[in-house]
Amino acid sequence: MMRSFAFGPFLLLPGRQLLLEGETPVRIGNRALGLLTALVERAGEVVTKRELFAKVWPDTIVEEGNLKVHMVALRRVLRQEAGTRYISTVIGRGYCFVAPVRTLSGREALVDRPVEVRRAHNLPAGAARLLGREDVVGAIREELGEARLVSVVGPGGIGKTSVALAVAERMTGVVRDGVWFVDLSPIKDPTLVASAVATAIGLAAHSANMLAALSEYLRDREMLLLFDSCECEHIIDTVAMCAERILTDAPGVRILTTSREPLRLAGERLRRLPGLAAPPASTTPLAREALSFAAVRLFVERASDRLETFALSDSDAPIVAEICRRLDGLPLAIELAATRIDMFGAAGVLDQVRDRFHLQIAQRAGPERHRTLMAAIDWSYDLLPANEQAVLRRLSVLAGTFNLASACAIVADDAIGSGAVVGDLAALVDKSLVVVELRDLDVEYRLLDTTRAYALEKLLVSGEADATGLRHARHFLGLADQARRDVGKLPRTIWLQRYGARIDDVREALRWAASSADDAGLVISLTIAAIAFWGQLSLLEECRAAVERALDPRLASVRAARDDLVLNLTLGATLLHTQGPLLAVKEALTRALDIAEGLGETELQLECLRGLSEYELWTGDSHSALQIADKISCLEGKSGGSARTDADGSAGSALSWLGALAASQARLESIVYRSAGLDSRSGSTRFDFDQRLTARGALATVLWLRGFPDQAVETARVQLAEAEASNYAVSLCYALVHGSLPVALYVRDYVAAQSVLSRALRHAERHGLVIWSAMAACVRARLDLYLDRPIDLESYRQTLAVVRESGFRMRYPNYLTNYGEALARQVDLRSGLAAIDEAMAVSEANGQVVGIPEMLRIKGNVLRRGSAAQADQAVECYLRSIALARRDGALSWELRSAATLVAFWRSRGGDDEAEATLAMALERFTEGFDSGDLRRARALVDTRPRV
Repeated sequence: MMRSFAFGPFLLLPGRQLLLEGETPVRIGNRALGLLTALVERAGEVVTKRELFAKVWPDTIVEEGNLKVHMVALRRVLRQEAGTRYISTVIGRGYCFVAPVRTLSGREALVDRPVEVRRAHNLPAGAARLLGREDVVGAIREELGEARLVSVVGPGGIGKTSVALAVAERMTGVVRDGVWFVDLSPIKDPTLVASAVATAIGLAAHSANMLAALSEYLRDREMLLLFDSCECEHIIDTVAMCAERILTDAPGVRILTTSREPLRLAGERLRRLPGLAAPPASTTPLAREALSFAAVRLFVERASDRLETFALSDSDAPIVAEICRRLDGLPLAIELAATRIDMFGAAGVLDQVRDRFHLQIAQRAGPERHRTLMAAIDWSYDLLPANEQAVLRRLSVLAGTFNLASACAIVADDAIGSGAVVGDLAALVDKSLVVVELRDLDVEYRLLDTTRAYALEKLLVSGEADATGLRHARHFLGLADQARRDVGKLPRTIWLQRYGARIDDVREALRWAASSADDAGLVISLTIAAIAFWGQLSLLEECRAAVERALDPRLASVRAARDDLVLNLTLGATLLHTQGPLLAVKEALTRALDIAEGLGETELQLECLRGLSEYELWTGDSHSALQIADKISCLEGKSGGSARTDADGSAGSALSWLGALAASQARLESIVYRSAGLDSRSGSTRFDFDQRLTARGALATVLWLRGFPDQAVETARVQLAEAEASNYAVSLCYALVHGSLPVALYVRDYVAAQSVLSRALRHAERHGLVIWSAMAACVRARLDLYLDRPIDLESYRQTLAVVRESGFRMRYPNYLTNYGEALARQVDLRSGLAAIDEAMAVSEANGQVVGIPEMLRIKGNVLRRGSAAQADQAVECYLRSIALARRDGALSWELRSAATLVAFWRSRGGDDEAEATLAMALERFTEGFDSGDLRRARALVDTRPRV
């Protein structure tokens, strides 16, 4: 029978891997939960360290220091305080759960009790109880109901982050789209602020303008964003700009910040955080009275963590009260002082605070509380043994949270072994100089900003900075390389859990390597290894910039041929998807392909060919795209891969432009409907569109052309939904401009077309996607022509030039035809016809013949505006359009031109052959009878004059 255990306010459900405090699930890592279960099941007994190792780490050799760290974190999760003890250390033996435990079973065990354990947030697990801040947490929570920007302001060590996290905790489950913690402390480059926010909320926005992408993503969402550590001088202006843009564009988003100074934005509410309350100097409190003050309670809790036998006595109460007052109620300073209780006792700690702190504070400049904190850190550091000082100094190079493996790799050298690092790290946690956070599989560590800054200063003057920086860079090179190999092996969500938080240290490693004159090759290696990070975290612009730096000619001597291959491949891919099909894209991809062929790198040859195929499609060269697709198929076959997989997407699109619609549909459907499991590739250098998404858009057009309007509309709808879910700015433009918009025009749903068009123009403008804005404007011209609205020809001519000069000519002949029709209507028939003829010539030259039937129909309509002779020529245009449409199997073009021909002949008395052509085309449709062309055709057939 499944059992559960109740103690204090907690309920432990081992069978469900769950710990509740009241009704609330407690975030606790699997290791810590295993330790707690082992102790609670044998409450009152000593559980030896060996037994705990066997239970929680059965297949792993674990240092004793690691166990100690877990126990410290576990005690803080359980919120042990004076008078409420759960876990006791039995020196030399192990641990004992000493609190009363009630064992529950059956229905009393609440096994079937529904508990929501998955919440929409990324808040770190709280490792300590928040003391004396209940009122301020409640007040900030209320302020967030009234204002959309609240800043918690105060000096370092005052507890700003703890207060903000407590507020955020209260809002989980309240805000529809979640509560998201953004740690800005590792950010040194202000251009990465928006990327840090995007990464924290899980936004995969492949955009050159990350802030615009972020604002667009947040526009219709309800969220609380917690911007932590905004105070760094080099980023605060950018943080303010980012916050202002989000608040302007996303009315459902609220922002909570922590900083030493306000952002100084309109509507910002400030909450200046005071120190924790301590007994006034005019009193001599007893222990019970002193414990009513938060500062004293914090001191006692931390002293008890350090020395289990410590309990606040009446005689010590005034001493502890004075310690807290002299430390200005600063939580971090109080914690640091309390951890020395075993060395000095309460009176000794006070003596240190009186004497040493007074001297150090007098020597420092700056606000009083800041000087107090720095004095506390100085004092704590100087009391450390030399080995622990060295460990703390070296840990300061780590930008974010870190695990034990990273700590050992970066700290250990000939003088300090890995085993010593584990013990020293545990000691630093015990002394509150390193913070421990519980995670699902293990613990993570971090240095508070103030501690890191202090330790980094010590590192710089120690002469160890270069050696430590080199170990850091080499370690994260290895980690990034492993992350790259795992891209194709792990689902993205698991990959991000395992590696995503390491991006700040990868950046720091690159920054250090770039500043070191001794090892330029390390820059190249780190850049290549980091490509997977940028790809998985959707940081294309950051990747492009880093790759261009690595391709600097001055670094040519340290780059191997394979380095040039990967860097050029990545440059081509990122350029294509941030700036369009520039000639530089083809040049980079061609260089990469030449190197790949020379090295016999089959997989990388395929990567290059995929990029070149996409490039050729975008430039409108369908024949070249198809030739490259054939090369991909051939190369895949030779390498033992499954044929017609990666080649199908580009080949299907190319075939559609070439008029081979049946073959195109088969290729595209093989992509759209194939098993998702077949889509996985290493992805180490790829930044292309989702093949299934783009194939679905092309398939929508092919389905309409072949006479399946209803299926086309549904396919475009699904494509748009997929693009919205992708959070990829260019993918959404693709789905809007090349999917939903043309299909709405094909079925003549002009209301839907206008809605999609407006959205596409707004989206492209917000993201700074000039070429997509231009293409959307060109499609707007077609809608204006259908609705007989005038067109600004000069503006349209300039827009056409933007499309032509960008190299994005896939649909350029269609846009030129629109221009010709508008020119003929509004200015000059001859010039209009010349533009349409030019569009057809370009299409024929590029093999884009699928659109020619519609161009011929439009030319026929234009000719009817001219002389009688020109009107006669219109019939030839319509007949040729019908013949070409039949040849390609484009039933919808055939129906449209047949209906236009019938209407023309009826204006001249009628033509039986034209009437028969329309009737036969209409009979071949099996769906889409509510679409515009079919309704028109049915009306014409039903109203045919009878002889």
